[in-house]
Amino acid sequence: MISQLSWKIGGQQGEGVESTDRIFSTALNRLGYYLYGYRHFSSRIKGGHTNNKIRISTKPIRAISDDLDILVAFDQESIDLNARELRKGGVIVADAKFNPTVPEDVEARLFAVPITKMAEELGTSLMKNMVASGASWALLGLPLEVFNKAVEEEFGRKGPAIVEKNIEAVKAGAEFVLEQAGGPLDDFKLDEADGKQKLFMIGNEAIGLGSIAAGCRLMSAYPITPASEIMEYLIKKLPKFGGTVVQTEDEIAAVTMAIGANYAGVRTMTASAGPGLSLMMEAIGLAGMTEQPLVIVNTQRGGPSTGLPTKQEQSDLNAMVYGTHGEIPKIVIAPSTIEDCFYDMIEAFNLSEEYQVPVIVMTDLQLSLGKQSCEPLDYSKVQISRGKLVKDSPALEGGELFKRYEFTEDGVSPRILPGEKGGIHHVTGVEHDEVGRPSENAMNRKLMMEKRLKKLNNLRIRDAIRVDAPNEKPDLLIIGMGSTGGTIDAARDMLKENGISSNHITVRQIHPFPAEQLKPHLENAGKVIVIENNATAQLAGQIKMNAGYADKIESLLKYDGNPFLPLEVYKACKELS
Repeated sequence: MISQLSWKIGGQQGEGVESTDRIFSTALNRLGYYLYGYRHFSSRIKGGHTNNKIRISTKPIRAISDDLDILVAFDQESIDLNARELRKGGVIVADAKFNPTVPEDVEARLFAVPITKMAEELGTSLMKNMVASGASWALLGLPLEVFNKAVEEEFGRKGPAIVEKNIEAVKAGAEFVLEQAGGPLDDFKLDEADGKQKLFMIGNEAIGLGSIAAGCRLMSAYPITPASEIMEYLIKKLPKFGGTVVQTEDEIAAVTMAIGANYAGVRTMTASAGPGLSLMMEAIGLAGMTEQPLVIVNTQRGGPSTGLPTKQEQSDLNAMVYGTHGEIPKIVIAPSTIEDCFYDMIEAFNLSEEYQVPVIVMTDLQLSLGKQSCEPLDYSKVQISRGKLVKDSPALEGGELFKRYEFTEDGVSPRILPGEKGGIHHVTGVEHDEVGRPSENAMNRKLMMEKRLKKLNNLRIRDAIRVDAPNEKPDLLIIGMGSTGGTIDAARDMLKENGISSNHITVRQIHPFPAEQLKPHLENAGKVIVIENNATAQLAGQIKMNAGYADKIESLLKYDGNPFLPLEVYKACKELS
């Protein structure tokens, strides 16, 4: 019996790879296993190699595995590209249709199953993914009735006849491979899972759910990979809460609509990726100047330009911090887990109204689209704060206007919604006085700039840095952001086995940078290594600029479109230490 296993399915995009992975992982989730998934897909609707990899464990996991136990291949290309990940004695379940061969340097067991032929005999080749799923599921010795339940959920809307046909396909694949193998493979049998209920979702779904819990009732957005799933999730869910989603003509319209709706009092968000964020920059400056709440989710992908729209990268950090012209206060936060994606959205909406600034929630493709297990969410933690929102303002006399941009000690002015009695004021993107009237007075300009910029002097978000520091003076301090956290933890386990002490910090408040909280950890570490998916060490640059200790800091960078593997991080850390 084993405590964890890694499974991958590969084929041409549009061939059913995604639905196979979805049903397979859903069934495993029903059994109570912890799962972590990674999607490698092309930036086109159909064609081009794609594969989905799932790590299955009896314990919590937050990283993909270095190796592979089972590969399900719909074509020879899937074997050629992925077989070398297989551990010695691994298994390939392949469609006999293409006469599969295993590379000479790969020691794996091949089960050639007439996947397409079986599916066609049952009525359509479209069911070949179910034949393949049944075959690989049977080798694990897992109960087929659980898998069949997941099939019912996937195809139930198409009617009982379709469900029955797909269940027949699963059974056919299972029976064929079990006859070939002589039964389930003993060295692939998983320990029993704990059976506890777990959520299983992608980060984008958690972001959507968190925005609903935060009181968001309007999303204005333009579709873009890898942010579109947020929009798709909210299209289904927001109407149930009296909200709606508006697909705008472009990202400029999306962000300006969000600003206008927030001005009217509706909690509103938009979401995009790097190219869309670039188009939003002028409007982000408008939100800063007019002191309107604004929440933007930026799901990073490979750039620049169209770049690698379906691949992993963390290269937008500097754009989010410095992208707008002029100087405005803004907040950039970076969730690192599925749970963070949920809770950070609530915090983002609260921060945007408490400080009346744009808040950018920075994720990356792996966190946004990688499906994984998480513990049930605690809705009792949801607290709504609307900051200095004024109700029932005293009536103003003699044509006096409401001081919407009043100079205050903390820099945050009273905010009132349109239509409220006594709340008339000007709103403009040019510099203005306390009631919003345009003003080029030098002293007013100086005071207004200082008022806006001091808003964030005392900002502290929940877990600005997430610290795992069991060692007072570690050999190594490993720093990351976003989806790298679980991979770093897996690498640290290997370091510990080799006698190397390490601490781990995930930076979650990207801007304003939490330098004072980070400095003691930098001071106490022998050496520091910063792990990030970009070519120019943007997070390391922020640390050096804001906290110092440049002589201690090294970087491990990856920008080939793939997330880090634990072994890659381990080797780099071992070499440095």
